[in-house]
Amino acid sequence: MILADKIIELRKKNGWSQEELAEMLGVSRQSVSKWESAQSVPDMNRILKLSEVFGVTTDDLLKDELELPAERPAETLILQSAQTTDIPEVRNVSMEEAVAFLEFKNSMANRVSIGVMLCILAPVTLILLSGAQEAGIAALSEAQAAGIGLVVLLLMVAVAVAIFVLMGIRGSGYEFFEYEEIETAYGVDGMVRERRERFRSTYTWHMVAGIALCVISAIPLFVTMIMVGEQEEFAYVMAIGMLLILVAIGVFMIVRSSIVWGGFQMLLQEGDYTVARKEENRRNEHLDAIYWCTVIAIYLAYSFITGRWDRSWIVWPVAGVLFGAVRAIAGVVRKKG
Repeated sequence: MILADKIIELRKKNGWSQEELAEMLGVSRQSVSKWESAQSVPDMNRILKLSEVFGVTTDDLLKDELELPAERPAETLILQSAQTTDIPEVRNVSMEEAVAFLEFKNSMANRVSIGVMLCILAPVTLILLSGAQEAGIAALSEAQAAGIGLVVLLLMVAVAVAIFVLMGIRGSGYEFFEYEEIETAYGVDGMVRERRERFRSTYTWHMVAGIALCVISAIPLFVTMIMVGEQEEFAYVMAIGMLLILVAIGVFMIVRSSIVWGGFQMLLQEGDYTVARKEENRRNEHLDAIYWCTVIAIYLAYSFITGRWDRSWIVWPVAGVLFGAVRAIAGVVRKKG
């Protein structure tokens, strides 16, 4: 008798549904269904829990040539199934959970990178319309140009914020990958490393190309200064629009590849997600939120007050550089405290 058949027989002998057994084991009903149909095999921690809940030994469950022991008194089974075990400090991750997490990170990477790109591109319409109106190219009043540009800007920002909030809600169930120590089931480590190696060339190419685009984004502005001079103001407006478009494409590539790569690192507990770094991330969680909310507020306030959207984007690379310094200072202060 194979493990799948033994799970079915023991579950039915105790009169439990798949949902009830899943609740006792702390897994989903789909996991129990896959075990019973032999589509997957529970990891060792689940095997131990199954033996405890059913009141049998692990040998009874795992050895195919052994039959199940005679039924034990109902009181014994009820007592054993009601026993609680110490909750391990290490979070166990099955193959199904790992695959679902990687699929979520890939979906999240696409959407969040689009949201970031929308934030960068949001002022382009306002800049172009205002420049066209001042140059007499567009038959619009100053108020009309500003009004249309601001409507487009706010709509794009609203879509981006909606994406961020939606991804945050959907990803709430996976937050433990970033902050808690995990132990993966047999085969998960190899699967993740294989996928990471397949993605490595894409990650490298996207990071190099994205950074290069951000660096060369100012070239259209410099070329305009050389070729046109100060007479054609609208040419400068076009150059600024091109600058933001190049930055948006570059940041899109960087953010998307970084999120996918970060998913692999979280499962393997490498890079920024080692056990020690996860503890640090957990301590800095609130600090990070306050820091980036402050940066967003400064960016929006400066941009709206001065109207210099062509310059305000510089806030983001500066904030990224300062972020490391802020974390380092927080760590020193925490140690002294």
